[in-house]
Amino acid sequence: MATVELRNVSKSYGSVPVLDTINLTVADGEFTVFVGPSGCGKSTLLRMIAGLADITEGDLLIDGIRSNDLTPKQRNVAMVFQSYALYPQMNVRENMAFGLTISGLPRPQIAQRVDAQMLGLKELFDRRPGELSGGQRQRVAIGRAIVREPRLFLLDEPLSNLDASLRSQMRVELSDLHRRLRTTMIYVTHDQIEAMTLASRIVVLSHGRIEQIGTPMEIYNKPASRFVGEFIGSPKMNFISGEIASQFDAESVGIRPEHLSLADTSSGWLASVTLVERLGSDTVVYARSPVAGNLTVRLGGQHDFEFGQELRLSVDRRHLHRFGRDGGRLAA
Repeated sequence: MATVELRNVSKSYGSVPVLDTINLTVADGEFTVFVGPSGCGKSTLLRMIAGLADITEGDLLIDGIRSNDLTPKQRNVAMVFQSYALYPQMNVRENMAFGLTISGLPRPQIAQRVDAQMLGLKELFDRRPGELSGGQRQRVAIGRAIVREPRLFLLDEPLSNLDASLRSQMRVELSDLHRRLRTTMIYVTHDQIEAMTLASRIVVLSHGRIEQIGTPMEIYNKPASRFVGEFIGSPKMNFISGEIASQFDAESVGIRPEHLSLADTSSGWLASVTLVERLGSDTVVYARSPVAGNLTVRLGGQHDFEFGQELRLSVDRRHLHRFGRDGGRLAA
């Protein structure tokens, strides 16, 4: 296991800045997830930790040792890529053993490590990557990382090529794997559901800067900026500006869909239904209000609404989020 510390780390390609003054500490055994939209710099940051991209400014410390100039091998990290990066001419056993073979580890030890992997791959050992499903190939790529026994796992959008059902299954397996290995893991994704379900802590990035660091619930319940409030959560947070926001001395106010409800009096906001998503356990209603604009409402249970139907909506004011002109969070 390992601690990772980034001190004033920046990255640029020529005159083009990619990451700006990143300060972050990943604790020993933590599952940290970098999340943000495409192009925010999260994969570049992971590659810098791995030693696959140079650091322009600042220091990277692994277990307290400055590691800027160490090779990936010297850092003793294992990286799992989105593209699996398996050797097509080798079977599963050979793919998993290859890194250990070139490191000079004795054959009996290699066989012992490969056989001891935790992902139930033995039945696939004689197959080649072309004979495997996407989920099986990703298991092999993760298994290959495990047998190296690194002190740090780096995973770059490993589930993005899988369908929704397999992604859900693999999230469970990755969470269980982290619990059993208790190794430090840093995981990159643009999928906020993966971030919320896997992370001990989430690092939200935007335009090369850290917007917020916190546990999933800290970030969900107290987003540090309008960007974080909009990016984390599904369906997205509602934002209301104009006269309503000014009543709360804010440029805009945010309210999550589950904190809007059907009003039983005429005092709520009048809104007209534009779309209904029936999810079984929940119903998501999209509506248009003349005073609050477009709204998304998550209601528990099953509800039947028709296009154009008028509703009255009430707001749980305890869960209002106030944001200023710069998009930053204002005090409650």
